[in-house]
Amino acid sequence: MDPTERLTDLPGWSREGEAITKTYKLRDFTSAIAFVNDVADIAESANHHPDIDIRWNRVRLTLSTHSAGGLTELDLDVADRIERVFGDSHAPTDQF
Repeated sequence: MDPTERLTDLPGWSREGEAITKTYKLRDFTSAIAFVNDVADIAESANHHPDIDIRWNRVRLTLSTHSAGGLTELDLDVADRIERVFGDSHAPTDQF
């Protein structure tokens, strides 16, 4: 399966060149950092680390497998794990 086809199962993620990206909006800066810490745990366990940009309550993640020259199933697997931890622990109860 073409990795891009799985993007439909990852709400908010989009392809940008040879990567996928998503910006999450959280309640505040402390919530954003807590989310990034959970992302770091996922990244370490998968040995696959996203680019992370933090702007107060927004976290932008970008995944690409540089060693493979672009998007792979690993990127989508990590994105899926991030989605699950966000939904379980970090999704705001009042949508912005």
